Amino acid sequence: MASPAQCFYCFETLASSFENEEPPSLAAIEESWWHYNQTKSDKAALLEENDDLANTEEGFNVEQPPSIKLPPVSRLQEQQGTPSDSSSVSTTPSTLSSHSSQSVLSNTTTVTTPGESLGYQRSKLSNQLYPLFVTWDLISRHGHKSLRGCIGTFEAQELSIGLKNYALISALEDTRFSPIPPSQLPSLSCSLTLLSDFEPCVDAMDWELGVHGLRISFIHRNRRYGSTYLPDVAVEQGWTKEETVESLMRKAGWDSSAARRLLKGNGGNAWDEVSDFKATRYQGLKASATYGEWQDWRNWVYADKSRLELLQS
Repeated sequence: MASPAQCFYCFETLASSFENEEPPSLAAIEESWWHYNQTKSDKAALLEENDDLANTEEGFNVEQPPSIKLPPVSRLQEQQGTPSDSSSVSTTPSTLSSHSSQSVLSNTTTVTTPGESLGYQRSKLSNQLYPLFVTWDLISRHGHKSLRGCIGTFEAQELSIGLKNYALISALEDTRFSPIPPSQLPSLSCSLTLLSDFEPCVDAMDWELGVHGLRISFIHRNRRYGSTYLPDVAVEQGWTKEETVESLMRKAGWDSSAARRLLKGNGGNAWDEVSDFKATRYQGLKASATYGEWQDWRNWVYADKSRLELLQS
């Protein structure tokens, strides 16, 4: 499953590359992020409970006669909790997705010290295999997002290895853009998409907007063309399914006028020229994190020696 912690790992990987250093391990970052997220959940729950108690006391003061002594409110007792044992991995990697993101483990409301199995669980999840894509965007001062790099693979990768490799490849080797310099780091947002549920399409329209990514391939004049769009691309661009496939064909190198004839079904010549046209749909779970969110977590880590030691373990 995708989580912001994995985006933090991509940030750590890119930032460390600028210093010729190695980043912390993915497992350590995921465990640290779990504690960080849990701390925020605990604080929010405590504030909400205090507000409820205050409202209750206020209600008693209004309804009870002054001569009646109110019963004392007992102090909140810190409860221990354990992270849910969520070893199962979603088969629909978007919310990836990211765009809603989903955490690796479900949150509980109160947690102190995790059991020994937590580190093992983190390591186990970090070693899961997924096809994946890493995307870097620049965020302007006005909040406008522009693509800065996006490269991935359809071959299943161990997360700790795949994320590290493609965080750098998409940032530094996407030939559509110049390499990302250190000066742009504070303006970046990182997204990752874990892919699964690959299914062959009956035809070019056999997929759903906002649900599926699409991968196409075809042969023209003895040359194979191919390209893909992740599940959120068509929705973000406001395209129809027809426009999405046409854009994919142009992206692959196909002539746009011929692509339109193919999609409208009124150009037999196009079908004759293009052979072995195939479309595969897939789903993705997406997670995202901004530079600011990464820094907030980092500041939390560096504010406590034990947290820093955990990250560096």
